[in-house]
Amino acid sequence: MVKVDLITGFLGSGKTTFIRKYAKYLMDNGKNIGILENDYGAVNVDMMLLQDLMGENCELEMISGGCDKDCHRRRFKTKLIAMGMCGYDRVIVEPSGIFDIDEFFDILHEEPLNRWYEIGNVIAIVDSRLEKNLSEQADFILASEVADAGCIVMSKCQEASTEEIQETLDHINRALENVHCARKFALREDILKSTASEEACMESSKQTVEKTGKVFHKNWEEMSKEDFEQVASCGFEMTSYRKPEYEAEEAFTSLYFMNVKMTEKELREAAEKILSDPVCGHVFRMKGFIMQTEENSQKWLELNATKNEITIRPIAAGQEVLIVIGEGLQEDAIKKYLQI
Repeated sequence: MVKVDLITGFLGSGKTTFIRKYAKYLMDNGKNIGILENDYGAVNVDMMLLQDLMGENCELEMISGGCDKDCHRRRFKTKLIAMGMCGYDRVIVEPSGIFDIDEFFDILHEEPLNRWYEIGNVIAIVDSRLEKNLSEQADFILASEVADAGCIVMSKCQEASTEEIQETLDHINRALENVHCARKFALREDILKSTASEEACMESSKQTVEKTGKVFHKNWEEMSKEDFEQVASCGFEMTSYRKPEYEAEEAFTSLYFMNVKMTEKELREAAEKILSDPVCGHVFRMKGFIMQTEENSQKWLELNATKNEITIRPIAAGQEVLIVIGEGLQEDAIKKYLQI
């Protein structure tokens, strides 16, 4: 059977960046893999960022958003059926940052997928400096993404203090508690320090470690083969939690802006203002591409922006589109900053 790994994570957590490293680890170990990109909107920016992985041992597929849940579910199942015939050793599914995890488990238990696939790992990517002021809907999405995870891999640890990492874990645990989920996450060494001070506590300590979700907090550039081996064998947990009566995903919207003409400096300034100005709504992430013309040459720039970090870098190919994702977005206010 083909193993399927689900890489979850809230908007802007760094899922695509992690997948690049995780996919390379799998391919270096001789695995033939397929990556299924499942973006929130109709334009799949993240898939474009993975194009250079394509080759003899890696293929990319995508599901576009912009449809209702039933339609999306059918597309997801149809794509997995097609991928099941390709001879992969491993399939990696990257959903959007706003995704009902139950859809993943439900579909993989349907015929014929239950005969072709087995769930390998659920890996949750969490920004070490998680935004503190999340709405009730956003906190539910966060909790649902980590509730069944075999492990949490924290991103941008080198940029976060120990206190910020602990605050993020506390936030995750509060979100889990709010949805009546019994799981908790803690740094392993903290558990050992708090429970293993005396020999009589050692067995209790062992049980506590086993019941507490694994957390990897390390600069991704320094992750070793052994680190990836642990992540690649973390598995998943089937837990229960209470869903809200409303559809949490419906609180989020995305806006698409095509053919935006700005300089790199103007784009950075616009992103800073859109992410910080409450008049624009609660913006979680901006991403996309712009074309820069310099004398007789042209080059693509990729934008990846959250409140904590704005990155603009050259990229080989792109599509002239900027995407803004968040809650209560105000299109007119955002357009003013983008000079549209």
